[in-house]
Amino acid sequence: MAEWSWEARSRDGEVRKGVMEADNADLVQSRLRAQNLNPVKVKKKPKEFNIVIGSPVKPAELVVFVRQFATMIDAGLPLVQCLDILSSQGENKQFNTILKEIKLFVEQGGTFSEGLRRHPKVFNDLFVNLVAAGEMGGILDTILQRLAVYIEKNVKLRRQVRGAMVYPVAILNVAIAVIVVMLTWVIPAFREMFAEFGGEDQLPGITKFVIGISEGFLDNFWIISLVFTATVSAIGYSYRTKGGKRFWHKAFLTLPIIGPVVRKIAVARFTRTLGTLLGSGVPILDAMDIVGKASGNVIVESAIHETADRVREGRTMAEPLMATGVFPPMVVQMIGVGEQTGALDNMLNKIADFYEEEVDVAVAALTSLLEPLMMVFIGGIVGVILIAMYMPIFEIAGKVQVE
Repeated sequence: MAEWSWEARSRDGEVRKGVMEADNADLVQSRLRAQNLNPVKVKKKPKEFNIVIGSPVKPAELVVFVRQFATMIDAGLPLVQCLDILSSQGENKQFNTILKEIKLFVEQGGTFSEGLRRHPKVFNDLFVNLVAAGEMGGILDTILQRLAVYIEKNVKLRRQVRGAMVYPVAILNVAIAVIVVMLTWVIPAFREMFAEFGGEDQLPGITKFVIGISEGFLDNFWIISLVFTATVSAIGYSYRTKGGKRFWHKAFLTLPIIGPVVRKIAVARFTRTLGTLLGSGVPILDAMDIVGKASGNVIVESAIHETADRVREGRTMAEPLMATGVFPPMVVQMIGVGEQTGALDNMLNKIADFYEEEVDVAVAALTSLLEPLMMVFIGGIVGVILIAMYMPIFEIAGKVQVE
């Protein structure tokens, strides 16, 4: 199906322009006539090749769009008019273009949710299914408000995790740079100085050891670089494979310090997403399928799919969730209570609130623990190198004073 740019006149002589998807120009003209428009010009649009990595719309922009859209719908504005207003006032031109395409799709008789589904990089399955539930239930404004809250909480959760990782990664990079500089320039300079004094054979053991590491690093620099690059590439490749991703995701969940934080993040994301979907009227099996895809961890995703299979057989959610061993017993018991009382969505949102606070505390504790550990790590390496280099100088100075 191609895109056609058209120009037509209304009955009162007003010139209108737009873009329409159709198989041929005749179909475009017939659709325009059905809208009481007299076609003047219909031209096939050339294909545009835009390379976009990831979503062209930031989460913050999506939240603003959703909240504004919900306010307009609640005020009684028609859907097409809302899309027309929002597509003309945003700063993101790519997002404006997407909204205009959705508006045209709706004008041609399509549903709003199907129009969103045509742009999966911007509107994921969760977004589309919630909007579809809102359309069917006539509560689109309420659903959009829930979506805005969900996106904001999800963004906050991601920001916390990324913020916790920035400092350790930065310190590690600094540590690597310092070690490379010392091995490449500082230690060789001291070695030349010791050689000039003629006491290279009488150096302390720790000094010889550090100089030996420096010489080995310089002599095998390209081999070490290739091994390092190959190792990083192998890890990256393994992460892209099904088995490799499962191995790394399981490792993330079982690591001594990071594992509990990752597990809490997974629980918070699972309960918040499922609670939002169920509270919006999405059937539980469809909701669990969406939650599995949005979990971000294949171990958690597998556990959710196994639970969905048991629910499909007529069982409750709590028992198979407990059998997976992925979710904490307290979470499973609270979900069981929610099922028994018929308020599962409210219970899931309460669990999400609790675990999001737990993530706050865990991330802060992790950051406060990593900071001194990284400083001790760098200080220890630099201290050992400095002691090894200055020890012979102190010995030489002592001998000179004695003489």
